[in-house]
Amino acid sequence: MELFRTRTGRGTRTRRIATIAATAATIALIATGCATGGDSGSGGGSGAEGDQTITFIPKQLNNPYTDVVLGGGEEGAEAAGFASSAVVGPLDASASSQVSFINAETQAGTNVIVIAANDPDAVCSALEEARSGGAKIVAFDSDTNPDCRDVFISQVVAKEVALIQVELIAEQIGGAGEIAILSATANATNQNEWIKFMEEELASNPDYADIELVAKVYGDDDDTKSFQEAQGLMQAYPNLKGIISPTTVGIAATARYLSESEYKGKVALTGLGLPNEMRPFVKDGTVTEFALWDPAQLGYVAAFAGKALADGDITGEVGETFEAGDLGEREIGEGGIVIVGPPTVFNADNIDDYDF
Repeated sequence: MELFRTRTGRGTRTRRIATIAATAATIALIATGCATGGDSGSGGGSGAEGDQTITFIPKQLNNPYTDVVLGGGEEGAEAAGFASSAVVGPLDASASSQVSFINAETQAGTNVIVIAANDPDAVCSALEEARSGGAKIVAFDSDTNPDCRDVFISQVVAKEVALIQVELIAEQIGGAGEIAILSATANATNQNEWIKFMEEELASNPDYADIELVAKVYGDDDDTKSFQEAQGLMQAYPNLKGIISPTTVGIAATARYLSESEYKGKVALTGLGLPNEMRPFVKDGTVTEFALWDPAQLGYVAAFAGKALADGDITGEVGETFEAGDLGEREIGEGGIVIVGPPTVFNADNIDDYDF
């Protein structure tokens, strides 16, 4: 992880992320699914290698985590040799909000569509149409129904990221007490898979027999709603000892609420967060430890997977491999899944070593 950050340079990435986010927000505000510009008019999947285009469709725009992912995606697209890359997407994370953008990319003849699905099934018809037109589909961050894409680039092994969050909250509440989960959207594939493994671990591991999961709430990856949901949890469960928020928007909003409330230092918070967003809350004692991976690597690997698919070097079959630039060879596992890397735990001792 650190190797990738060193080679690409933090200043360069920051400028690229800002450019992508600004462009994407403009596209979303002035169009509800217009075609990408530049060279994206070539036929889907049929362009010569030097003319291939790639478009990233995140869950929603103007999300700090997404900005970092997209920064890595743009870097990967350039390194992999795409003629152009673009970002389009909704400003809200509703189930069907991405469909119009997929349709527009199909009409534009985009060669590779990289998507983080808000709902695994709502996007399938549109993606199937894109594939019929020759486009290659790479899911990343949050999977589609496997039938609707060629490969899925996953942050980590889902069970590992779930178990590390349970372990962290258990340590922070002394192994006993009521906890709650503040998630993103109710239909988010990655969130629901992690929560399923969390629930199974809490129910089956005797080390967690004295921990009770009392609530699951959804902030829809919206800062204001997540803040309100955190406040609501404390009002509804006055004996709550801890909160797991497996979403960067949710954990930051919850940390902000706790830091300004009587519950600071009394209610533990962990989950998945960006070091730059969570640093002040670690420094002031609101949060002890949380986890994440390098989000930029997710976009970077997704771009190289898309190029390998577009070039015909891979088809998405188990056991196939492709080169992902500075991150080296990646192998396609069961279900067409490519794992990027393990999560990192951040705390007061190491958080200043990271800049994303």
